Amino acid sequence: MNDFNNAISVATSGLKAQANRLRHVSENIANTDTPGYRRKTISFEEVMQGARGTGAVEATNLRLDPTALDRVFDPTHPMADDTGHYEGSNVNLLVEIADAREAQRSYEANLKMFDQVRQMSTALNDLLKK
Repeated sequence: MNDFNNAISVATSGLKAQANRLRHVSENIANTDTPGYRRKTISFEEVMQGARGTGAVEATNLRLDPTALDRVFDPTHPMADDTGHYEGSNVNLLVEIADAREAQRSYEANLKMFDQVRQMSTALNDLLKK
């Protein structure tokens, strides 16, 4: 049963990591038009137990994208400088939509793995009862 618990732990960590990633992607999309907003990115690292990897992952290292902010021309904007420009955000909607789709598919794969392990565990328990 320990292998089943390990598999469920790995799938659960993947679900949590992808949910965290989706949260940051949705924040980026929501702030596309926010002046001065920098895109947030996260990376994943394997969870270690001593010197051994467990197969589980966690979302770590929240970083702000260092890409230059867009310069937007709008002389009526309150944040515009003398030339009529202000700094917009560096969020690219196309990239964010692609990231959201990738995170969604990874989330679904982890959910399917979780369900498969649960079904196998149930089938094994049924066999042991007979």
